[in-house]
Amino acid sequence: MALIDLQNINKQYDIKTILKDANFTLTQGQRIAVIGQNGQGKSTLFKIIMNQVEPDSGILSIDKSLKIEMLDQQPKFKSGINVRQAIEEQLTEIKKAKKEYEDITLQVSTDYENQDLLKRQSQLATFIDFHNAWDLDNTIERVLKEFQLKQYEFKDVNLLSGGEQRRVSLAGLLLKKPDVLLLDEPTNHLDVYMVEFLESLLLKNNFTLLFISHDRYFIDNIATSIVEVEGGTLKRFNGGYSSYLEQKQQMLENMQKDHENLIRLVKREAHWMQRGVTARRKRNERRKAEYFDLKKKAKSNPAAIKKMSVELQREQKAFNSEEKQQNKKKMLYELDDICKKLGDKELIKDFTSRILQKDTIAIVGPNGSGKSTLLKIFMEKMLVDSGKFKKGDFNIGYFDQQREMLDDDKNLMETFCPNGGDRVALNDGRNLHVYGYLKNFLFPREYLDKKIGVLSGGEKNRVALALLFTKDVDCLILDEPTNDLDIPTINILEEYLQNFQGALIFVSHDRYFVDKIAKKLFVFKGNAQVEESFQAYTEYLEIEKELRDLEELERNTAKQQTAPKAKNSQKKQTKLSYKDQRDYDSLPQEIEELEEKIEEINNCLANPECYEQKGIVAVSKELEETEAIYEQKVERYLELEELIESFNP
Repeated sequence: MALIDLQNINKQYDIKTILKDANFTLTQGQRIAVIGQNGQGKSTLFKIIMNQVEPDSGILSIDKSLKIEMLDQQPKFKSGINVRQAIEEQLTEIKKAKKEYEDITLQVSTDYENQDLLKRQSQLATFIDFHNAWDLDNTIERVLKEFQLKQYEFKDVNLLSGGEQRRVSLAGLLLKKPDVLLLDEPTNHLDVYMVEFLESLLLKNNFTLLFISHDRYFIDNIATSIVEVEGGTLKRFNGGYSSYLEQKQQMLENMQKDHENLIRLVKREAHWMQRGVTARRKRNERRKAEYFDLKKKAKSNPAAIKKMSVELQREQKAFNSEEKQQNKKKMLYELDDICKKLGDKELIKDFTSRILQKDTIAIVGPNGSGKSTLLKIFMEKMLVDSGKFKKGDFNIGYFDQQREMLDDDKNLMETFCPNGGDRVALNDGRNLHVYGYLKNFLFPREYLDKKIGVLSGGEKNRVALALLFTKDVDCLILDEPTNDLDIPTINILEEYLQNFQGALIFVSHDRYFVDKIAKKLFVFKGNAQVEESFQAYTEYLEIEKELRDLEELERNTAKQQTAPKAKNSQKKQTKLSYKDQRDYDSLPQEIEELEEKIEEINNCLANPECYEQKGIVAVSKELEETEAIYEQKVERYLELEELIESFNP
């Protein structure tokens, strides 16, 4: 049953058609990514669903009992409340339900035949289950920690930065878990570790979700389908970003030759994505199997944990100590044991590296760890405290979020042709008409006379990046270049960067962008240590996460072995909780049904008539999702079996 159903929706602003006979449906449990060029109607679609904008015509059917909420770009909070209060204020209904459940549970213990009480208890348990709120206080603590809000817990929320306020608002919405959640660029202002936590929370709690994002790995990991807004119409694609690319490539190959440039971009993107995802999947399957084997052995054999940890560290070290070829390339920067503090905080300690003529380096790590400080050192806007820093004689092109290179009072023609004329010389030697060049950055001809000051933030970023590639420079330094850009523009940026012949140094939290562009990483570890690595960023993060998991497993195992026997004064759990018992009773049937479904899907994949009718990509995606749910259910059932065994050791 559809929760939201839009039929033949039309919306026009002045003479510009935003949506034309658009159809859209959202059902329970779906996670739909909305993509498309900026200005095509993504935000308008959200505003129509939120009843903030009325369509000109069409049918809008939304269940009135639904709780639909959206993450605001600029959240507003009550005055005089701190961060924890701002989060807990959104959870009053959940807390009230938990209190009522606890009261009824006490009554049921003495009046266990009262059917009205039992029915209400079951309703409340279902509500608490849906919101994953059985251990709400600990969940709040974890969200505060993972979103780096714990340090601001008792600070006035209205005194935080815009990015920090968005994290507070996002934390409250995730804990509140409305029936339908709308997120507009949720990964902005989040570092990769926060994004990883966000992904796990959305998947674990089975959100029904509609989101706009330019983070292609986030889309690939989260989306069950993609809606592309283009020319006022909505096109639907099954699966995540890699599946979208495959389907889009097939569509484009059937189009006319005037789409050759777009076909070339999508083919290149699809090939890269397929190559990268396939390699990661093989590694993940191997590691996952090893990791689960390890968990079984862990309680009886702590040495197995250590062995796995050493192997992973050795694998990472092999990448990081990869032999650097000392060739004839020009030396741009030389860093020997540089150190840097800001106030009392040490950001960089004893970092040594060399940057050569064609190096492509991504600077990555948690927010506030010192990445932008290192960029300023490269730009000679900041001095090191100690150590040797040497910069060669070369020209730098710099891009930052403030877009300092732009003059709001000039139009595009004056910006790109300050000395008159209508042609621009690019740093790759080409000479193009200014419109022909700007068309590559998705600017229509009528924009040539527009003042920079009237453009949106995303449009200004596109101008700044386009201008950067007209400069004669040996090194590009970019600070979060993909922020406020849509996916089509990021694809264009990536193509220009891949063709750039100089050195490239950039800060980014966009894992897909880093994987695709960087050949080397400077990883800020968050403790003033900067590590040099030649791994793909997602590979580095995977090993890092596995090492953290192993450390946690080792600590827990050590605690179990050294913990004293429980005193009689502490009451031992002797039976399953209400929620656990419900799960234990229902899981066998659910697992059996999932096994039947997996067998049915496999039979379809073996039958050309079946998979051609449904689409092989859609069937494969359904199998992948069903197997993932099956694994979760089986793991949960085994956990409960272990818990029951522990009652009777």
